[in-house]
Amino acid sequence: MEFQDVVRRRRMVREFTDEPVSDESVRRIMRNALRGPSAGYSQGQAFLVLRGEETAAFHGSVRQLWTRDTARTAPVVVVAFAVKDAYLDRYAQPDKGWTDRSEDHWPVPFWYIDTGMAVLLILQTAVDEGLGAVYFGIAEEDFDRLRAEFGVPASHVPIGAIAIGHPAEQGISEGASPWTRRRQPFEEAVRFGRW
Repeated sequence: MEFQDVVRRRRMVREFTDEPVSDESVRRIMRNALRGPSAGYSQGQAFLVLRGEETAAFHGSVRQLWTRDTARTAPVVVVAFAVKDAYLDRYAQPDKGWTDRSEDHWPVPFWYIDTGMAVLLILQTAVDEGLGAVYFGIAEEDFDRLRAEFGVPASHVPIGAIAIGHPAEQGISEGASPWTRRRQPFEEAVRFGRW
């Protein structure tokens, strides 16, 4: 698929068929996720790929699902984690010039930004694979249950999850925001040279 088609077709899919997702597609999606930008090549992203009964365990440990319940039928769930320590450690190394691990050096938390970019690569690769996907948040009160259920280190912060599968719906999901809100016009969102 052409890149512009991937960008245009990318949308949040909230209903899935029961058709399984091939291991080859899952691996391609995850390999692309690892190709995202990473400040100083810190590589402070980690992913937990869940299938089959593991998805039921995920839904059991996450009490507040920040998407529609229909997303529970997706055969694949990927939990994305940001690892702040990877960035603090990396930028305390001699080639980066900081002598400490202070968060004060960071005008914005790049560990979240870079992980978010990896999530977008997951969403786009799912489209390229002919699949659908939806990103959704995880409530902070669920973090420890999720970590305990799957043995995730405490240093890993789940920034959200992506449900992936074959779409059971065509077009925009009923009730989704694009039905009630228009896309911001290019001229309002993009300025050239000066505001």
